[in-house]
Amino acid sequence: MSVFNRDSFNQNTFLITGGAGFIGSHIVEFLLKNNAKKVRVLDNLSTGLQQNVDLFLHHPAYEFINGDIRDFSACQKACEGMDYVSHQAALGSVPRSIKDPLTTNEVNITGFVNMITAAKESGIKTFVYASSSSVYGSEPTLPKIENRVGDPLSPYAVTKKANELYASVFHDLYGMKVIGFRYFNVFGPRQDPNGPYAAVIPLFVKGILNNTPVYINGDGEQTRDFTFIDNAVQANIRGLFCENEQAFGKVINVAVGEKFTVNFMYSAIKEMLQSEHEAIYREPRAGDIRNSLADISLAHTLIGYTPTHQFMDGLKETVKFFVGIYK
Repeated sequence: MSVFNRDSFNQNTFLITGGAGFIGSHIVEFLLKNNAKKVRVLDNLSTGLQQNVDLFLHHPAYEFINGDIRDFSACQKACEGMDYVSHQAALGSVPRSIKDPLTTNEVNITGFVNMITAAKESGIKTFVYASSSSVYGSEPTLPKIENRVGDPLSPYAVTKKANELYASVFHDLYGMKVIGFRYFNVFGPRQDPNGPYAAVIPLFVKGILNNTPVYINGDGEQTRDFTFIDNAVQANIRGLFCENEQAFGKVINVAVGEKFTVNFMYSAIKEMLQSEHEAIYREPRAGDIRNSLADISLAHTLIGYTPTHQFMDGLKETVKFFVGIYK
C-alpha cells in the first residue's frame, strides 16, 4: 500500500477496538510496522486472545486498555488523544447470536453506539467499522451489491444492519467521516481454532492434522467469497486515510470477487496437507446464507481497494501457519 507516505502513520494516533481479535490484531500489526505514532487497543478479551496482543507488548508505540465497549466511559477514555478509530470489537458468529441474542445485541449495537458517540465527542478524524456480508440475508442475487439487501437471517445480521443505519445517521446528522466494511468470510493466520464458534478453515486444518472428526454443514456445495486477512487490513487502512467525500456514510463490500464451495476448500486443504482424511456431513446451520459472492467495484471506486491476495494464495499461507502450531 505504497499510496500512503510515512507521515500518514508516524504523525497520527490510532484506536483499534477489538484489537486482540483476529482482524483487529492484524490491523494493529500493520500500523506498528508502518511506524504509527501510537496504536491503542481497547479489548475486554472475551473473544480476543491475549497471545494476539502479547505480540506487541514491547513496542514503544503500543498501548492496551482492558475495557468493554458496553461501558461508555471506557469508550471515552480510549478515544482520548486519538486521531483515527477502526472499530472491530463485536461478538461474531451467527450460531452464537441465535443462542444468545441478548448479549449479541448489547455488544454489537449498544457497544457500537457507545463507540461512535465517544468518537464523535472526541473529534476523531475518521471512524471505520466492521459490518458483515450477513446483512445481505435473504437477497438471493449474485454478486452482492451494496444497495440491494434482503431480510436478516439471524440476530447477528440484525446487529450489523443496525450498525450501518447508525453510522449513516451519524454521518448525516453530525458530519462524521465514517465508512463501514461488509466483510466476506475473512480468514488467515491467528484466526481462533478453538471453542464452539471457531472459524472453519483453522478447524479443518486442526482436524486433519490431529486425525479428529471434521464436520461440513449441509452438502458442502454452499459457496463463499473467502477473503484473506491482508485484503481486510488494506480496506481498513484505505478507509482511515480516505479523502473521497463520496465514501463517507457508505458501507462497502470487502472481498475478492470470487466464490468457492466449502467442498473445494476442504479438498484443497487436504491436498496441501497430503491427507485423505474425510469430512463428516451434517445438517445445515440455521441462519446461514447459501451462496455468497461480492461485487467489489464500489470499494475500488471509493477507496482504491484492489485485493492483493486471491483465495488459494491466502489459503496456502494460512495452512502453513496452522501446520506450525499443530505439528
